[in-house]
Amino acid sequence: MTLPRLTAASTPPAALMHHRGPLETGIVHLGLGNFHRAHQAVYTAAALAAQDGPWGIAGVASRSARIADSLREQDFRYGTVQISPAGTTVEVPAVHTAALVAATQPDAVLDAIAAPGTRIVTLTVTEHGYTYSPVTHRLDLDHPGVRGDLAGAPPSTTIGQIARGLQRRVRAGGAPITVLSCDNLTANGEHTGRLVREFVAALPAAESAELSSYLDTAVRFPNCMVDRIVPATTDRYRQDVARALGVRDEIPVPAEPFTMWVLEDDFIAGRPAWEHGGAVFSDDVEAYELLKLRLLNGTHSLIAYLGALDERAIIPDAVAQPFVEQAARSVLVEDYLPSVRVPADVDLDGYVAQLFQRWSNTALGHGTHQVGSDGSVKLAQRIPEPARLHLDRGRMPHHLALTVAAYLQCIAPPAGFEPGRYAAAMSDPARPALADLAAAQPAPQPFVQAVLDTGLLGTDLAGHREFVDRVAEFRTILTTHGPSAAAAEAASAGLAVSA
Repeated sequence: MTLPRLTAASTPPAALMHHRGPLETGIVHLGLGNFHRAHQAVYTAAALAAQDGPWGIAGVASRSARIADSLREQDFRYGTVQISPAGTTVEVPAVHTAALVAATQPDAVLDAIAAPGTRIVTLTVTEHGYTYSPVTHRLDLDHPGVRGDLAGAPPSTTIGQIARGLQRRVRAGGAPITVLSCDNLTANGEHTGRLVREFVAALPAAESAELSSYLDTAVRFPNCMVDRIVPATTDRYRQDVARALGVRDEIPVPAEPFTMWVLEDDFIAGRPAWEHGGAVFSDDVEAYELLKLRLLNGTHSLIAYLGALDERAIIPDAVAQPFVEQAARSVLVEDYLPSVRVPADVDLDGYVAQLFQRWSNTALGHGTHQVGSDGSVKLAQRIPEPARLHLDRGRMPHHLALTVAAYLQCIAPPAGFEPGRYAAAMSDPARPALADLAAAQPAPQPFVQAVLDTGLLGTDLAGHREFVDRVAEFRTILTTHGPSAAAAEAASAGLAVSA
């Protein structure tokens, strides 16, 4: 028996997160991937369930039309599949009002940003979607896409789309608007605002002046922190929706039960009542942000790299290995925790216990290759400051060095070493360049020095010879004895220091 396709007509009313009538578009979202659809969209549905408002979301995919096409075919409906060992539940947010593809509909994207009814532009484009230099943290004006956007081509970069959309908005009357980054970047709102201003400053003088004045008076860039583990969609989750709702959903989104969103309440043109979905509004987003970026994301990366090198397909299988769990606890407690300020309302012991519970969620099956991807951008947000803090205090952060070594072993292994299929499946924009360096510098120490000299982890760590040497030592151990031996060496070095 063929099940009916999920549409407005076939959605079981009990599965809907809200029952508002036709929604008015008030939000344009750039980055129509799984995370947005299991996070901001779900919070917006909860807000609409509590309070009416013009908060429909026009979603914008970057290049692929698959999600956008399916959304349109399903009347902008899809299921969020919440997964835990205790069971599975399915809900339908039903908050999207349009689905565009920036690569083929650039004018429509700019028109959506410029539309007077749009109050907020949100973004989940991943760290490397901001086309900035990880060394200078400034907009990469040499990037071909940025150059084309500045020259007036249909914008292909996220920053170009925002800036050109705001320019069109000014010319349509200049209604106020908020731009909200929801990516894992330190001070993500300030970062986004700075990149937009750098783009505007590079425009011809008349255009630059017009837009700069608008940015100063009518645009806000609040910071926020987001958190939810959202794996890739597979047929398993399509089957979950079919069993739960009796319909065929081509684009369900799996997610863990845990979700968190902390925001600055600086929305110049209004916002949904996201607090009804559990969002926290705080003047101290940075503390939550660093807690998450380092304790959760930084530790998650080490689990992924060690797990992949140990041929573990998913994070729960990786953290179930005693040596991986011990390395994760050590990097979290010894290397990351001293570098953060824990918010007053966070129970640290409970938070850490919850992290390991989330990583151990076998029902979710988050892939090590997925978590380990894009490390060249992610680690630059997580490693340098904690590493410098410890080095400046005369302490070697052994597990941060192990994280760097394990990352390099996955992405740019030495000749003759096979990192395994899960490491090979990790995507990373720096993989070709790092592979060239590995071929040119086969010895571990010169290779690590050459990598850090590129600014992969900022500009300071390359000058810490002892850190470079320690990463190189771990690369040697990983090559000759494997990830368990490397983790054991980091553990014993840490114990020697504490003794």
